[in-house]
Amino acid sequence: MLEHMRPMRFALFTLIATLCLSQEVSDPWPAASLLEPAALASELQSGKSPNVICVAFPNLYKAKHIVHASFAGPTSKPEGIEALKKLADPLPRDADLVIYCGCCPMATKCPNIRPAYRTLKEMGFTNIRVLHLPTNMHDDWYSKDYPSEAGSDAAAARSSN
Repeated sequence: MLEHMRPMRFALFTLIATLCLSQEVSDPWPAASLLEPAALASELQSGKSPNVICVAFPNLYKAKHIVHASFAGPTSKPEGIEALKKLADPLPRDADLVIYCGCCPMATKCPNIRPAYRTLKEMGFTNIRVLHLPTNMHDDWYSKDYPSEAGSDAAAARSSN
């Protein structure tokens, strides 16, 4: 059964990557706010876990995500911005936050990471780090066996409510 889903997943990933390639963007964060995947993996494995927030498309979170990550949804859409605000609002403004998407190359293409960063800054958060995923989640995180867990529809629904 999983073999039949592989071509469909690839097609979906290709569609998302194509959409990402059409985005014009600039980075709102300072270089010091970029967090390398190995550094986050090390933090997670040491038990020093920041608040990790996924701002990717639901299908990416549902398939697999960083262990214990909360789901806000794509912040390229108003619903995703509202979900992020709802998720982050109860947190102290100096909370250690790490946001990530990983749908496509981050450097100039990701439609979600920049609006998420700007929103959290506007909300007054002072300790926001952006997971540096230059290629995508698969290449920069999962293929390196960094801490991950399988997602589910129920988990995404719980995290976005």
